Amino acid sequence: MPKLTKEEKEEKKRLLEAKREARRQAKAKKEAEKASRDGAKNLKDSSASAKEKDGGTQPSQKDMKSYFLELPEDATQQVLSFLPAKELGATCSTCSTLNKMLVEARVPYIVSRLHRPNFSIQNGVGSIDMCADEADARKLLQQSFEGGETGRLVTKRCKKGIGADEFVGFARYLEQAVSGYCTLSTGRNPPSLPRSVNGRFASVSPEHSLCRVGGDGALSGPGGSGVASWGVGKRGQLGHGKREDEKEPRMLMGKIGYGIRIVQVSAGGGLVRVAHSLLLTSTGRVLSFGTAQYGALGHGYSSGKQLSDEMRPRYIDALSNVRCTCVSAGELHSAVVTTDGDVYTWGDGFCGQLGLGDKRPQLLPKQVENGGLEDECVATVSCGNRHTLCVTEDGEVFSFGLGHFGVLGRSFTPFQYDADAAVVALGADDHAPVGMVMPGEVPAPPQVPAPVLAEETDNTVAVAIGQVGGDMPNVMSDETRAQLDLIANLTLDDNSDQCIPKLIDALVDVPIVGVSAGHRHSMFLDANGGLYTCGSGVSGALGHGDFVSQAFPMRVMEFVDENVKILQMSAGVDMSMCVSSTGDVYAWGKTEGGRIGLDDNAGNVPIPRRVYLEDSKGENLKAADVECGYVHSLVVGLNGTIHQCGRVGTHGSADGQTEEDNSRMSGGRPVPLENFNIWHRIPEPKENVKKEKWKKYGKYELKGRRAMLEDAERRNG
Repeated sequence: MPKLTKEEKEEKKRLLEAKREARRQAKAKKEAEKASRDGAKNLKDSSASAKEKDGGTQPSQKDMKSYFLELPEDATQQVLSFLPAKELGATCSTCSTLNKMLVEARVPYIVSRLHRPNFSIQNGVGSIDMCADEADARKLLQQSFEGGETGRLVTKRCKKGIGADEFVGFARYLEQAVSGYCTLSTGRNPPSLPRSVNGRFASVSPEHSLCRVGGDGALSGPGGSGVASWGVGKRGQLGHGKREDEKEPRMLMGKIGYGIRIVQVSAGGGLVRVAHSLLLTSTGRVLSFGTAQYGALGHGYSSGKQLSDEMRPRYIDALSNVRCTCVSAGELHSAVVTTDGDVYTWGDGFCGQLGLGDKRPQLLPKQVENGGLEDECVATVSCGNRHTLCVTEDGEVFSFGLGHFGVLGRSFTPFQYDADAAVVALGADDHAPVGMVMPGEVPAPPQVPAPVLAEETDNTVAVAIGQVGGDMPNVMSDETRAQLDLIANLTLDDNSDQCIPKLIDALVDVPIVGVSAGHRHSMFLDANGGLYTCGSGVSGALGHGDFVSQAFPMRVMEFVDENVKILQMSAGVDMSMCVSSTGDVYAWGKTEGGRIGLDDNAGNVPIPRRVYLEDSKGENLKAADVECGYVHSLVVGLNGTIHQCGRVGTHGSADGQTEEDNSRMSGGRPVPLENFNIWHRIPEPKENVKKEKWKKYGKYELKGRRAMLEDAERRNG
């Protein structure tokens, strides 16, 4: 071993001295901490001995009084009436006296929440006037217990009339329904959910409905934390574990509402017989179920490289590292907003509705980072048939997807395609001209060249596209031609700005707080309660008094003239509905089958008309939310009941209201669902699992062929 040089020896000595100094400092720090602990212990012992000498005792938790009890009774009621629902429940659960005082404070609490004519809600609609005085509040309080035989859980104190335990659940429902106040259950400073959003309590697609309901209040908070679904279930979109229709609402199993609290629902689907559902939990996780076509569920491929449908709610693992505050399901695509304001999309992207810069499908959630949206903090998102709308916290709106009919509310560049090639591929004439369809324009009928034998009529053009079983030519309508013009794309790489988010310039100076993307029209809600629409004017769905399409957002002047401020809105398939700040419901568009709560013989209604709700006694009832589908809609009553307009045909029956519905209400009027109330706490439903029993023949039991063969193999083995 070579000898160390003088420099190496000095370096080694220096390092050794540094280690010794570090040990000395650590030892001194440890002794100081020990001395500090001993001093605190001695001080505590001395104070305890002093109290013993003075004859005093440490007050127990039972003897400690609440500071609220030292206030005058009227002051205490005022404090209780201004507490948020969550804090109200926590306060009253710690003191039985406050719980008794809440009985008298319920009416002032309701008035303080529903009578705010000059109050401004941050990031939401300002004035709210759904309850004029204490008489209306008492009436609403009585209506809140309606809904039929819901199986509502009632505490022992409430049965004796000495408490108001159940009121906390109703207060939380009102808080979310009117003010839109709701937070996630994560961390000390939980993020708030957007105040104006579709699916807060209910959501509908052309085939099925979802609605929050139930929950026991033990692990998931007050009522409304579970989910019920009904309608067509052939694609598993109801989440009951089987592909069967449900005529009436049926609650989901798997601890939904009893350990897992749901704060938002979204029912997606279209007219092509596809449907899926999304659920947002109070922890920011997302559940999906239904059809997995084009990756709409966000689970990716299964082990067999297949896109398997999900019959029951399943967490999206790709979103496990983020917390979401908003979900939305379109026809074949989905989107979420995270707590950081980022947008993730997945599913079918053939029309650019994912905003990822191309038209490829996305099987797993992917963040949208195009068009400047990556630099914005998004508050809410809404998915339509083939387009998507996003609202930022600054009140700006971005749109992307298929711009046909003007649903994007802005100008756009056309897709790269050649529709002539698609017509040739079908065997039709390759010289038939196909025009470019821009927003607000109606596709022109294609002109057929002279050499082709054709018979022109007012609505169709008969073109010889090949003989099928004879000499009779097939018939291609103008609408089919227009659809070919839209979908005959040749490449999935497209530089059209329909594939990327782009700001709607027409709404730059308007602070938007909510959006609703329909089948082929869009709705926008500003902070002052103003409503704007654009897209297809078929059936009068835009509410402008005509049937003309609009390429850019246009304000609904009917509400301006009547000084009506809108609180919530929903765009469906050629129909629209909204709720005003006074709790009144308005609807316009298609009315067949009573789908929007108007007279089913009214035809197409191009201007907003009032829809009347009634409680079980026939008295007027205010509304809190609306959701539009295709042949039906849902109206959420302010008391928590659900009223259905129209009906989805199940088990092979026809769509529209039945004779039973019309016997309960006049034709086309909203029909309340029986034995249903959102905020009522109800016991957890149990799933009946049938166990196979052995069949007995005399004194012998027949196990079955499989069991007998297994027993024989064991004996022979």
